[in-house]
Amino acid sequence: MHLAAVRAFGGNVPVGVKVFMEGEEEVGSANLGAFLATYRDLLEADVIVIGDAGNWAVGTPALTTSLRGLVDCVVEVRTLEGAVHSGMFGGAVPDAIIALARVISSLHNDDGSVAIQGLVEAPSGGLTLTEAEVREQAGTVDGLQLIGEGSFTERIWHKPAISVLAIDAPPISEAINQLVPVARAKVSMRIAPGQDPAAALDALVGHLEASVPWGAEITIKPGALGEAFELDASDDASVTFKEAFGIAYGTAAVEMGVGGSIPFVAAFEEAYPEASILLTGVMDPTSQIHAPNESQSLGDLESGILGEAIALRMLAD
Repeated sequence: MHLAAVRAFGGNVPVGVKVFMEGEEEVGSANLGAFLATYRDLLEADVIVIGDAGNWAVGTPALTTSLRGLVDCVVEVRTLEGAVHSGMFGGAVPDAIIALARVISSLHNDDGSVAIQGLVEAPSGGLTLTEAEVREQAGTVDGLQLIGEGSFTERIWHKPAISVLAIDAPPISEAINQLVPVARAKVSMRIAPGQDPAAALDALVGHLEASVPWGAEITIKPGALGEAFELDASDDASVTFKEAFGIAYGTAAVEMGVGGSIPFVAAFEEAYPEASILLTGVMDPTSQIHAPNESQSLGDLESGILGEAIALRMLAD
């Protein structure tokens, strides 16, 4: 999108453009802060356009005005020094997978809302999603009960959410009649705008430690800390981009939240506090990002290119 918008001017772009490509976003952008500190003056800009967000729907452009943050950890539960025969000791000694399952199940209330106390959450006004839209966009199986409370945009934009990303335990192909001595899980928690990541991680770790059953040993290795983000889209650059997208798409641009996390947004905000930061993009809820069959509406890609080119001209004027 950025490349084609610049090319549209045939070498005579009406504003100065610096293109920055960052390849560590999916692993926490560990080196970005130091990089921005080193090259701050070289990268300085009035407007920073980050194309890692998307549209409200196919054909409906958007600026993203909020992102959830992210914290995660690896939790290890051990019940035995080594594996023992399940027939000889089962019924008296718990295995680690069952103990870990108890810990994981404690993270949610019966309605599926997050059970950790003291986390920030906020109402979400404006845009709403119906249950049918959520089910269609996510591709839920028949009969699945949706979890949490509040509007669906509140649940996915402005409330915490917890997922178990992976479990280390013997695979079924290697199962034998043993009590498994140790099991691990990676637990990821999205945090709402306004939540301090360090405090959220402390709350998560404290809850996990308090939830381990039967005196099993628990070890927790803290992981990522990603800031949540809120953007005021009333500045001149934001208004300009919304107007330009409206022209290109033929329908007014909306302001929306995103339940995902882009930790480097906070890094740019800290490095360039005077700059306008915009979150744009051309994906939509049917793009299935991070899934095996990602896709892109070519019509939205074309409109996004045109919209950004119009915005560059309008900023110059």
